[in-house]
Amino acid sequence: MTIPAAFSGRLRLPAIAAPMFLISGPDLVVEVCRSGLVGTFPALNQRTSEGYAAWLNEIKGRLSALPAAASFGVNLIVHKSNPRLAADLEITVKHKVPLVITSLGAVKDVVDAVHSYGGLVFHDVISLRHAEKAAEAGVDGIIAVAAGAGGHAGTLSPFALIPEIASFFKGTIVLSGAMSTGRHIAAARMLGADMAYLGTRFIATRESMATPAQKQMVLAARASDILYTPAISGVNANFMRPSIVAAGLDPDNLVAHGALDMQNEAKAWKNVWSAGQGVGSIGDIPGAAELCERLIAEYDAALADRQL
Repeated sequence: MTIPAAFSGRLRLPAIAAPMFLISGPDLVVEVCRSGLVGTFPALNQRTSEGYAAWLNEIKGRLSALPAAASFGVNLIVHKSNPRLAADLEITVKHKVPLVITSLGAVKDVVDAVHSYGGLVFHDVISLRHAEKAAEAGVDGIIAVAAGAGGHAGTLSPFALIPEIASFFKGTIVLSGAMSTGRHIAAARMLGADMAYLGTRFIATRESMATPAQKQMVLAARASDILYTPAISGVNANFMRPSIVAAGLDPDNLVAHGALDMQNEAKAWKNVWSAGQGVGSIGDIPGAAELCERLIAEYDAALADRQL
């Protein structure tokens, strides 16, 4: 198992609570980290770079009182339409964020900036071509975003994507896609991934910034309620059909969105809610720490059952 030493000593479960746009904030990050998983959030969940820096100060301050807590991470959108990238990267380097998860572009200059202080860079990909570009940029980990993942997802089966990446990449491989239980995490490990990446399951926690209506929709949804479309934000992503209907749109006749523009993403995602196909395994809204303990117990039981 290839897990960086910076994580392994304090990691109780090889899993990352994925950075979810408009969902992940300091409370969720801290509760996940103190439970022994990697907690993360998108820098753009704060409206300004100054707000992003304030969140980093808060998270680092709260985690400093928890010496056994796992490391945390931040998601940076590396796309030409993100006007804050340079400022947010400078803040990230100043605060020496342990893990940086890059999306929508593998840029060597960004990787080098994070490596300059000893930080790690994981990059999310939906195809072998994107994985190869990430490896060329020198990333430490590749997040394979397989079919069924929430957010900007791919269409490949993990049975295809993980082995292809593992054939040439020797860093940390993380699997994303429709995982909601500890048994799912054990299955990801058996498939060849080093870690699992769970997003949708953490929407339905007390600490997530999702609205009560959004959390209830996750509980009520099934895999058949998830629609994969580029029409909401300009890039293919998975969304809950009922939220599309509630926003006054016809999920079967969506108008093309046009090119991705990060300056308008919050408007696109505010009322049309993303989730992955793993919604059918979610049945309650626990505290994040309670959920983490459940995932750990389920994972341990799966390992004992199958002697993985």
